[in-house]
Amino acid sequence: MRARLGRPDLARWAHLADVPVAESDSPLRVAWLGVSTIHVADGRSALLTDGFFTRPSLLKVGLGSFAPDPARIDEALLLADIDRLDAVLPVHTHYDHVMDSATVAMRTGAVVVGGSSAAQVARGHGVPESRIVAATPGEPLRLGAFEVTLVEGSHCPPDRYPGRIEAPVPRRAGVRAYRCGEAWSTLVRHLPSGRRMLIQGSAGCVPGALEGHRAEVAYLGVGQLGIQDEAYTQTYWDETVGRVGAKRVVVVHHDDFFSPLTAPMRALPYAGDDLGVTMERLGRYAERDGVRLSFPTLWQRSDPWA
Repeated sequence: MRARLGRPDLARWAHLADVPVAESDSPLRVAWLGVSTIHVADGRSALLTDGFFTRPSLLKVGLGSFAPDPARIDEALLLADIDRLDAVLPVHTHYDHVMDSATVAMRTGAVVVGGSSAAQVARGHGVPESRIVAATPGEPLRLGAFEVTLVEGSHCPPDRYPGRIEAPVPRRAGVRAYRCGEAWSTLVRHLPSGRRMLIQGSAGCVPGALEGHRAEVAYLGVGQLGIQDEAYTQTYWDETVGRVGAKRVVVVHHDDFFSPLTAPMRALPYAGDDLGVTMERLGRYAERDGVRLSFPTLWQRSDPWA
């Protein structure tokens, strides 16, 4: 824990909320739904990373066990206009990413795609084996109109609950049950349009892992990045944005996930992160590399390629 009180004011970066709104003829639409939950759709096929909508309070998380909240999940799906998905892809298996994935998959007809840890969560939450897809790292998967490649990454330090999940996780469980498992760099290629994107849900990477992969757009997780040193942040940018050649970066996983999505959006507190440090550094790297750095707008269907 860090001694500084309070949190950054997101209004400081309101001018960066410039991702274009998708037009009716946009071949692909992307919506940010908090933390690292990203909805990617073309009107016929759709993917969702994480699907974390319950967002239990810090008190609930600290007191012991919690469970997916069907009312909050249904509300979020309604607000995001999501009724069908081809796949739900947890970026790793900490509770603030995976705990609602199974419920969302069951409500939308999706399969749950990930590693062995994500499969254990899905099993414990009632997803049948026929709807659980085990990904092979680095091997493309065809999911509707998309080709998805999961590349092994790492979690940003400190990872308070490292290791893999070895047994099914019940719907009601504590935070320690949700170990990190496999952390993925999620590469998405829309086959009809050829558009490519990287979803980097956690601010960690494996040097060289993304070599040979390309993406015009990167949704870049920055949770805990502001408490790392400059060398770490530089390497993270170079090994994600730089490796894939992205020209627009949209910052995600900066929001306080202990607050519901219907409450005013606010940044993580200084006790766990410093978004000001992160944005100062990323702003410098983006200017150096000719990259457009943006903030997402909650619920908005955007066209980051426009």
